[in-house]
Amino acid sequence: MSVADTARAYQLQQDPETKAVAAVMTQVPTARIGEGDLLVRVTHSSVNYKDGLAATGTAPIARRYPLIGGIDAAGVVVEAAGSHQEGDHVVVTGFDLSEKHDGGYADYLRVPSDWAIRLPDGLTLEQSMTLGTAGVTAALGIHQLEHNGLRPGDGPVAVTGASGGVGSLAVSMLARRGYEITAFTGKTEQHDELRRYGATRVETRPDTDNVRALGSETWAGSMDSVGGQTLAWLASTTKRGGGIAAYGNAGGVKVATTVMPFILRGVNLLGINSGWFPQDVRRRLWERMATDLKPEHLDQIGHLVGFEDLPTVCREIVTGAVAGRTVVHIADPG
Repeated sequence: MSVADTARAYQLQQDPETKAVAAVMTQVPTARIGEGDLLVRVTHSSVNYKDGLAATGTAPIARRYPLIGGIDAAGVVVEAAGSHQEGDHVVVTGFDLSEKHDGGYADYLRVPSDWAIRLPDGLTLEQSMTLGTAGVTAALGIHQLEHNGLRPGDGPVAVTGASGGVGSLAVSMLARRGYEITAFTGKTEQHDELRRYGATRVETRPDTDNVRALGSETWAGSMDSVGGQTLAWLASTTKRGGGIAAYGNAGGVKVATTVMPFILRGVNLLGINSGWFPQDVRRRLWERMATDLKPEHLDQIGHLVGFEDLPTVCREIVTGAVAGRTVVHIADPG
């Protein structure tokens, strides 16, 4: 396949004097994109909260500048390497994309070949980016909870921040597996949507002002994107031997809790880092996301925007104006 000399890119740049960071649409030489032995022509990416923080300069996500944004990418291999052949459809999520390594907001992505996963049967490139890092995070959380012993029929599973990208996918994945789900969200307009995704109950944010050391045993397991006192409340109200998959800090990074849930009920706090974990597990998760963890409402959870819409969507996701998953169409597979 032919490779263009230059590529469109949504690039993070830092002002040398003020140190302010902003993302700009620009053109870059293809030969200077990324590092690695595999070159992919990107067809789709996605917009995650982390992408919004980086693009708007709200948080110091990138470790060097200039750097192409986007922590997710899907596309077609144009320069074969490793086990990947020209024409293969692949996905790349996590690792150092948009932190130290050029990310998916460009016409091309160059990465080490072992970062890429061949797209499993049952998923399109667009669907893979509806999943993206959010889907990998949700799937890894469920994987860890099930490794901890969680099974359908054990009791209700709590999902906090359920209207967000990870939360909405977690609800749909858990429903596909047959779990009883209580979804928590502060967005009342999303309640009906979450019920359609499979939530058994939808509730507003829990009252976490006065969290007891040990509350009523309620949750067989939980998926938490909020952190802060919500995580303390989940620990207090989790059943004996249950697990909490923790992957977010939307409600704060400090957790005021006691050891009681852990030493008296054997509650397990399961940290979820979807950037770096064993590649064999990553391949297995993508296989599951195409089969038993594939959300029934995947095409409803994702909505498609054009490459030119990235600046607007990155601003909106930081202010909380985005629900579900935003997929960026960069090019047709060809």
